[in-house]
Amino acid sequence: MTEREHEGSSVTQAILDLVVRRGPGKTICPSEAAKAISPTNWRKLLPNVRSTAIRLAVAEKVSIYRKGKTVDPLDFKGVYRIGLPMEDKDGEPSD
Repeated sequence: MTEREHEGSSVTQAILDLVVRRGPGKTICPSEAAKAISPTNWRKLLPNVRSTAIRLAVAEKVSIYRKGKTVDPLDFKGVYRIGLPMEDKDGEPSD
């Protein structure tokens, strides 16, 4: 396994562990996943966290949120959060 593949699997595991621990209806900041892997050099991991979150969202393992709503993982810009997929399909938290 190359260093890049190892880093990618670490990012995947960090994202999944954090969103599961946070629970349904809650989200994590991408920096939380990066800091879980490298507390001192977390900023350089942010592009990898973003691409991994997109891949996981396309695979429907997580959802990407902006302003509390789910967004198309292949078409969003700016600040985002990562969470478990919602139960209902309108992007609103389920009760």
